Amino acid sequence: MANILSTEKKIAVVSALVEGSSIRSIERITGVHRDTIMRLGVRMGEGCKRIMDEKLRGLKCGTVEVDEVWGFIGMKQKTANRKNADPTQGDVWTWIALDADTKLVPAFAVGDRTQMMADAFIDDLASRLTNRVQLSSDALPAYRSAVEKAFGSDVDYGSIVKTFSSKDLNEARRYSPAEIIKVEREVVSGNPDVKRISTSYVEKQNHTLRMHCRRLARLTNAFSKKLSNFKAAIALHYCYYNFVKMHKTIRCTPAMAAGVVSSPWTVAQLVEMIEG
Repeated sequence: MANILSTEKKIAVVSALVEGSSIRSIERITGVHRDTIMRLGVRMGEGCKRIMDEKLRGLKCGTVEVDEVWGFIGMKQKTANRKNADPTQGDVWTWIALDADTKLVPAFAVGDRTQMMADAFIDDLASRLTNRVQLSSDALPAYRSAVEKAFGSDVDYGSIVKTFSSKDLNEARRYSPAEIIKVEREVVSGNPDVKRISTSYVEKQNHTLRMHCRRLARLTNAFSKKLSNFKAAIALHYCYYNFVKMHKTIRCTPAMAAGVVSSPWTVAQLVEMIEG
């Protein structure tokens, strides 16, 4: 059982999880049973979510970018519809906010790609900020209403409108991106700096997420079978990314750059805080 694992084993397992190793490969390397690894991962993810909910408050972010990353639980939505599967199975979206200056991820959410989910995500983001920010998103219509509800007039908001060469964006999103033939910057509200209306940094973070969370690697066979496991894996990744992983551009962790903590954490510290 995970609760009788030595601290060293727990650290080894969690270190491998946050670097994108699959559960079965960790089982082979550490000798810890895959079910125990999964239970430990869920506990760590739930603990990481609590830590970030507490620590990531009163943030003084300047330029925030938001985006969504597609994934799936159990099976893709087309298959889930055909099989009349459990409603928790099928497509799942990870909503991400990134501070372009400190590279901090102040907020994220896991769910569907609906107006309700957009509202909840942007409202959570707004509750963590203390000052007026410049906000950038893609052209997803749900963002406009969500930003207006959460920020009112207290935001400088612009969107990136991309024109793609392929009309079948669903398949392009899943495998290789379609060619972008035109990009326009649009002021939506407030007075944003048009040159800084961008989603480039958060899109790069999407790549980091896919590389460090095996469940989101493209064409993976390590996809999540349960939504709760997926949510825990995403929370574990972002806690590691914010507090532990040194960012080459800023030469510290994002949480240090944002003034949330004064020194980088270690995986051992995370395990100790959550597992006791």
